[in-house]
Amino acid sequence: MPGENLSRDEARERAALLSVDGYEVSLDVRSAVGEAQGEGPRTFRSVTTIRFRCNEPGASSFADLVAPSVTAVSLNGRDLDPSEVFDGSRIALEDLAADNELVVDAQCAYSRTGEGLHRFVDPEDGEVYLYTQYEPADSRRVFANFEQPDLKAPFRFEVRAPEEWTVWSNGAGERREEGRAALPQKGGGGRRAGGVWRFAETKPISTYITCVVAGPYHYVTDSYERVFEDGTRLEIPLGALCRKGLAPHFDADDVFLITKQGFDFFHDHFDFPYPFGKYDQAFVPEYNLGAMENPGMVTFREEYIFRGKVTRASYEGRANTILHEMAHMWFGDLVTMEWWDDLWLKESFADFMGAFANVGATRFKDAWITFANRRKAWAYRADQLPSTHPITADIRDLEDAKLNFDGITYAKGASALKQLVAYVGQDAFLEGARRYFKRHAYGNTRLGDLLSVLEETSGRDMAAWARSWLQTAGVNSLTPQVLLSGAGTVDELAVVQEAAESHPELRPHRVAVGLYRRTAEGALERYARAEVDVEGPRTVVAELAGAEAPELVLVNDDDLTYCKTRFDDTSLATLREHLGSVTDPLARALCWSALWNMTRDALLPARDFAALVLRFAGRESDIGVLQMLHAWTGSALVHYAAPEWRQTGGRLLAEGALRELRDAAPGSEQQLAWARFFASVAAEEADLALLRGLLEGTEKIDGLDVDQELRWTFLAPLAAHGAADEGVLAAELARDDTASGKRHQVRCLASRPSEAVKAQAWAQVVESDVLSNALVEATIAGFAQPSQRELLAPYTEKYFAAIERVWAERSIQIGMDVVRGLFPSLRDSQDTLEATDAWLSAHEDAAPALRRLVLEARDDLARALRAQACDGASGGR
Repeated sequence: MPGENLSRDEARERAALLSVDGYEVSLDVRSAVGEAQGEGPRTFRSVTTIRFRCNEPGASSFADLVAPSVTAVSLNGRDLDPSEVFDGSRIALEDLAADNELVVDAQCAYSRTGEGLHRFVDPEDGEVYLYTQYEPADSRRVFANFEQPDLKAPFRFEVRAPEEWTVWSNGAGERREEGRAALPQKGGGGRRAGGVWRFAETKPISTYITCVVAGPYHYVTDSYERVFEDGTRLEIPLGALCRKGLAPHFDADDVFLITKQGFDFFHDHFDFPYPFGKYDQAFVPEYNLGAMENPGMVTFREEYIFRGKVTRASYEGRANTILHEMAHMWFGDLVTMEWWDDLWLKESFADFMGAFANVGATRFKDAWITFANRRKAWAYRADQLPSTHPITADIRDLEDAKLNFDGITYAKGASALKQLVAYVGQDAFLEGARRYFKRHAYGNTRLGDLLSVLEETSGRDMAAWARSWLQTAGVNSLTPQVLLSGAGTVDELAVVQEAAESHPELRPHRVAVGLYRRTAEGALERYARAEVDVEGPRTVVAELAGAEAPELVLVNDDDLTYCKTRFDDTSLATLREHLGSVTDPLARALCWSALWNMTRDALLPARDFAALVLRFAGRESDIGVLQMLHAWTGSALVHYAAPEWRQTGGRLLAEGALRELRDAAPGSEQQLAWARFFASVAAEEADLALLRGLLEGTEKIDGLDVDQELRWTFLAPLAAHGAADEGVLAAELARDDTASGKRHQVRCLASRPSEAVKAQAWAQVVESDVLSNALVEATIAGFAQPSQRELLAPYTEKYFAAIERVWAERSIQIGMDVVRGLFPSLRDSQDTLEATDAWLSAHEDAAPALRRLVLEARDDLARALRAQACDGASGGR
């Protein structure tokens, strides 16, 4: 990757040598508008003053900066020659004093990749918008600094911006014009713009959570107030902003509602008032992540502003993200991990707290179902890859850190915390959090710091728990064994625990085991439940002995632990016939999740999973579960179904989806979900003709509002099957000439079934860096279509010939997008597997992060081939 990597050892050495007293950062972004000057990247001026101490006077160190050029450097009043001390990513610092002042004047580059200071030009009105995104180490693209989380310091930002703009940062700001008094921002943001914006000094924070947002954003304000038991009053100015083009769709009232509910919840449970002053939330374009927890200035991807009708699951997802980021104000911002090894100390907690607060504070009382069904699926996949790692990972450098924002660090870590709450109790867990905040406020921590407070509050041996749950990798599977007596009751029920050979750790699990039978009315309901500590390979659940014989045994009922649930033969047979009769929505979601894991593990044929979805998904009441089932079924058809059954399977799924679409209540969420799923599997001419008719208004389905977002959903399969040409897509863009419309059009253009189209898309992504990150993502999404497997054949060889160069030349984000997104997964054959192995053998010295991505893709392909063999062996079932 461009710019030097930073190793953990280098960071530790620098942290042992230096401590930082403060930063003053001055940015001039007036160059963001108008024509670019000269050749090369468009740049802005960045002047940084760092005051820091060195505990070994005379020692040497370095500051971080990734910039096209440096104009001037001075250390302790001594001018240094930039050509001698700056190598493109580091500034050498020699002969340090006890107290030091470093001043760096640089020309930094605006970003097109979402890393650093991203510049976006809105195609709708030509307006320019800026925002920063740094995690883990891209603040050095905007200002000189010591880019590691444990060198915290207060920051003062100053930004010169175009006259009509508003600027936001972490602290409250004021605008000054030459010769005029300061004009304070309202609500911490502001409505008037121009001149120089100066921002209040922050609390000590890490470089990666500093932030600047600037441009003609639409801005809405509110406030949160809280009176604590001791009579102290807290008022937090609230702000929410988005591009002007999205303002008509911006439901800021709901954003503020969730925000206030979140602050109430966390203040109730954390006993530490929000410490960062104001709280702005910016929804920004071309964002690589879901959101980022910059204190006082949280950034979100603007897709959380819904341009069309969406289901309740989308609003729940947005609420979860708002609460996740808010939890970071304490877990991550107030108390920060020392190095990226302990990334879980913030991400696992925030992921857990997002669902915990959603259930406890908002209208989304079923958020734990979403967690069990969606978040854990992400974790289960990641934990079975060859790159799986303990929750507390071994992060050697920044490239490792970038790749570890994964399902293990987030969702498995959150699952482990959910297990921990069951293990030590909620009160002890929350009291541990409260002590953790107070003891380490504005500091940095390691795993042991958290474990020590949890031991204090719970009285449990946290070291043993941590060894099993945080310091080992892999997922266990739990299977019930039921022995019945001659009288038809349970003689013995045991839970059998297994682990993969590669990660043989058998963990302690606190689980609930539920027994289910059908009632006279046909409902499949739980009639007995027992909690038990599962340890070792086999654990007897003595409490359930003598119970009436069950038709279904659900291990991990109520989703207390993190495991793959398996079924005994009787339970599986029951689910094949009566899955839709399980009345409890969480239990039903857990059954679906277990069946999906069996499909991925080649224990259940893909066609059998699809049949279960066709038979029972129409009765699913939880819209989030239904949408997850649609996604899983699409994956089953594309990756896990035997090749000879794909066409039949696609036709059956399209027929079933259309049937459910027509039967769904008009205007309902279920109708919308089935419409989207129907479009995703439509391939026959009659199905494509229906989609075309719905677009043109010649076909109607009662209650289905084909809004602009749904129009693009229907156009996607038409383009992929050659039924919507460039002219049709151009006309649709003219109808929706927005940033969102452009992304949709680019994706559809790349999806057309043409050799020339594929060659052009490949060249735009692999051979050129002209496209922004969002358009790279859209092009990749369109490039590989399941119906075009033969058309993609030439690109297997091209992929392996290009990826090492792409990784070396492009930013890490774009490198990840290309390596993951263009892997020839649709060329699912032994030949592709062998080509992957050949590349890995020939490139043992390639960047470890690059090899990790290829190994993960190889594992997915090998898993798909095993599942296809399982499905093919099932024959005509």
